[in-house]
Amino acid sequence: MRILGIDPGLGITGYGLIEANGNNVRLIEAGIIRSNPKDKMEKRLANIYKKLFNLIEDTLPDAVVLEELYSHYKHPKTSILMAHGRGAICLAVEHRNVALVNYPTTKIKKAITGHGRASKEQMQRTVASLLGLKNPPEPFDITDALALAITHANIWGHRNDLQGFR
Repeated sequence: MRILGIDPGLGITGYGLIEANGNNVRLIEAGIIRSNPKDKMEKRLANIYKKLFNLIEDTLPDAVVLEELYSHYKHPKTSILMAHGRGAICLAVEHRNVALVNYPTTKIKKAITGHGRASKEQMQRTVASLLGLKNPPEPFDITDALALAITHANIWGHRNDLQGFR
């Protein structure tokens, strides 16, 4: 199963594509999509949409995994901006007809490290270890995207087909 994890962001969107076969996971590709903060919102969203649409078309994932939207009362604007980026991502996924799954951050952290409040550095080290990487993935946006994909592989890895959640 090919799983594309996406860490949504308006400025930087991280992505990580893995291939999962039972308990084995293998990194295929990872990177970031940047948008120019000087551009109008609609141009930034169009850029994210187009790049993710093309990425999905090129890599043919069986599932796309997103981090659920989280809002902190001290920073409501951050979650609103992140929601704009998530909307562009969801639209690209739907237009490519790929299964979309969402997980909360605490579930991802617990699945990867065993602790729902793990630090970014702890997540980085654990993801690198799980994928057999010599160096931790950078920036954190890539780490988060790979953690999403690995978590989904662990949860759904026992299934032979994806009909149950398409």
